[in-house]
Order: sequence, then structure tokens, then C-alpha cells
Amino acid sequence: MSDASSPAVLEYWCELQCPDCAAALDDLRALRATYGDALVIQLRHFPLDKHKHAYAAAQAAEEAFEQGRGWEYTEAVLARVGELATRGEKLLVEIAAEVGLDAEEVDTALVDGRHMLVVDADQAEGRAIGVTGTPTYVIGGERLDGGKSQEGLRHRIEAIADRLLAG
Repeated sequence: MSDASSPAVLEYWCELQCPDCAAALDDLRALRATYGDALVIQLRHFPLDKHKHAYAAAQAAEEAFEQGRGWEYTEAVLARVGELATRGEKLLVEIAAEVGLDAEEVDTALVDGRHMLVVDADQAEGRAIGVTGTPTYVIGGERLDGGKSQEGLRHRIEAIADRLLAG
């Protein structure tokens, strides 16, 4: 998904129908502004069973990354989590068109399931490392759970990133 050669890689375990993940975008934007390319932020999928469109949204996001607009798409979907609950895959395709993706290809990817293995692998890895909810962050081998509270998390991530980048 992105260049992992930086010493500072932040895995953002996310569910695209999760209001807490939408709220976490401000922290991600602030981290990008502070670190630029020095901090590699990787989207990792952890769709939860309680949100029936989260799995499809994860697949659509993978297609968006393939088309070169993954983060733009991810942020656009997270901005509309409430609407996703009622409109589902139709909304995912609409958002794809809005951000300049080949929406037909996104729709086809949802039908043919070409990104299911990536989403399944992320979900399995998340479970294996103890992810139980979203958002969860992993940086420098530390897991930070944002599902209960975002309070202070960005500062903890920055402290770890600073340590990793100082090498």
C-alpha cells in the first residue's frame, strides 16, 4: 500500500463504517502535516460484524488504492459513515465517482471480490495481534487502542515516531 522503508510506520487499523475512525481523521491529518513522508501511514482493514457495509467498503478502498486515490476515497467514505449504513454499496460507487475514480471498476471489484483476500488477511492479522476494535494504531511494535478514547493518542504516536525517526 505504501513504502515501508521508513523507520516510522504507523498502521491505522480502521473500519470504514466506524464513527470513531471518522473522528480519528483529524489526528491522521495532523500527523501527516507534522511528519510528511517521514511517517508512513498504512491503512489496515478491520471490518466489524456489527456494520454490514464495512467489508464492502474495505474492498472498495483497496480498489481506490489500486487506482491511486486510496486515502482520498477512505476519507470521503469515513465522512459519510451514517449514510453508508443506509445506502451501502450504491454509496460506495457514488463516492468513487465523486473523487475521480473509475466507479464502474469499483463496482466490478465489489462484484468479483478481487480484494477479499487482502481484507481477510488484514482482519486475520489484526485478530492475531490483538486488535479488537477500531481505530487501533500500531507503531514501533506498540498497539494503541483508539476505540475507547482518542484522548492523548496522537501525542503517544508522536513520541514513538520521534523515537523511531531519531533512530
